[in-house]
Amino acid sequence: MHESTAVEVVDAELVDERPAALPDVRPDIEARPLITRHTMLAPGEAIPTTADAPRYSEADFRITQKTAQRVQTSGSENTSRTYLSAREQFRTWCQAHGRVHLPCTTATFVEYVSHLIDRDASPATINVAMSAIRTWHQDGQQPGTKQAREMLRSHARNWAKRKAPRKAPAVRTSMLAAMVGTCTWSTPRERPKALRDAALLTLGWGMLSRRSELAHLLIENLTVEDDGVTVVVAFSKTDQDAKGETTFVPADPADPAVCPVRCVRAWLGELHAHGVTSGALFRQITRGGNLPAARRTERGDFLSPDAIGAIVKARAFQAGVSDPSRPVTAHGLRRGPAQEISEAGGDPTAQGRWTPGSPIVRKHYVEPAQSKEDNPLHAARAKARGR
Repeated sequence: MHESTAVEVVDAELVDERPAALPDVRPDIEARPLITRHTMLAPGEAIPTTADAPRYSEADFRITQKTAQRVQTSGSENTSRTYLSAREQFRTWCQAHGRVHLPCTTATFVEYVSHLIDRDASPATINVAMSAIRTWHQDGQQPGTKQAREMLRSHARNWAKRKAPRKAPAVRTSMLAAMVGTCTWSTPRERPKALRDAALLTLGWGMLSRRSELAHLLIENLTVEDDGVTVVVAFSKTDQDAKGETTFVPADPADPAVCPVRCVRAWLGELHAHGVTSGALFRQITRGGNLPAARRTERGDFLSPDAIGAIVKARAFQAGVSDPSRPVTAHGLRRGPAQEISEAGGDPTAQGRWTPGSPIVRKHYVEPAQSKEDNPLHAARAKARGR
């Protein structure tokens, strides 16, 4: 009995010690070849092995807080702000319901979309939220979208039955003239703001500009000549890689009040009088009519896109061209000239820096203009009246 017990102890000890001894007797696992069917070796070149791989430490995977913030907020400024808001709402909802927000399960994703539908959020808002959440996840960790998409389609059909889409009113030529007409001054301190707003309105309209494009323009981006203004748009919604696009805004000698050349020159002259010859084109102006000292903020001297929008809304309200139930917005400076170009038989794609062949341009501008001009009822009525 004593011997039997001794044997069992020895066996147990051997089993416990074998894993620790394995590295000494097994082949060197770090010398395995690293080749695939795509590997190509030059004459005399050794086959790479795992021993040649770099030795990573924790430092290789760490990024600073500043870098993390840049990663989080990279991309379009407006898109980033919208996505950050949508993600924070999702995180808060998950926390309130005891769910993991990142990476989330498909069930959590679908339940959140159902929650947004219960709140009667617009299909566009829900679509943005879904995109914001999925792009927040690492590749391979995104939740499934099949069920959520089917729910969204059903909600979109129901939404369309109950609510008409709201589009920003188009700022037509007559409306632009009325808005620019409010850019007058009776005292010297009112002059800078009036000149700035007149330049912003006429240049923005002639460029078919997005408000974010106006907000980021530099003085150096403009070349003003008698026949027009050449504008270099450093980056835009359709140029996220900042390759740059050039737009020419022709002068309007027939109507000097809304001529972009006249208005832009007047504003540049005012900037020069304040000692400003470079940097942000459209800037904040104090109540006293002065340009404040350089601001130590992320935007620096530039007006924000929201500030651009507020200026357009204010001028439209002053001009009496804005319906309280459907106010004029900065997008009207883009939509109005796009419609007028289309109605004149042209294509606004290049002037507005849309992607060539953009279905948005055809659907919202070119085709509606053609349907008005070529509507078959015109011919039918002419025939009925014997013309």
